[in-house]
Amino acid sequence: MKYILVLAIFLNYMAFAEELKIKANSFSADEHKGISIFSGDVRVQKLNDELNASKVTIFTDKKNQPTKFIAIGKVAFKLETKKGAKYEGKANKVIYIPQAKEYRFYGNVHLRQVNEKKEIIGNEVVLEIDNGKAFAKGAKTQPVIMIFDIADKKE
Repeated sequence: MKYILVLAIFLNYMAFAEELKIKANSFSADEHKGISIFSGDVRVQKLNDELNASKVTIFTDKKNQPTKFIAIGKVAFKLETKKGAKYEGKANKVIYIPQAKEYRFYGNVHLRQVNEKKEIIGNEVVLEIDNGKAFAKGAKTQPVIMIFDIADKKE
């Protein structure tokens, strides 16, 4: 029964978007609540995106469509926007909202745009995948830090 539920959930994920592959040491699900929990060295992959965490919880609606992903515990990630911008980084907690195509990073966030050599360090960062927009907030004791290369143009 457990494997049938997992198969049903992932078939719906694949119908919703590209193939989603999750590896973990353990798995539990509650079909009535629409919650699937993966724990222990969790690795989530979808196309060029990858997320690694201690625990990932996936929430689904009544049609078994994913509505929210929450990753906690030493979260590391690699992401690519629709426009091809590549990001990698780490955070204490990551929330992904599929309908909004938005990642929310919390706690000791370090987000680096690989192909543009830009970095954002803060307590809370939001990244919109469709348009590549990013927003950041610092904590009381830690401001937002932005690091980027400026080309020295000689005329």
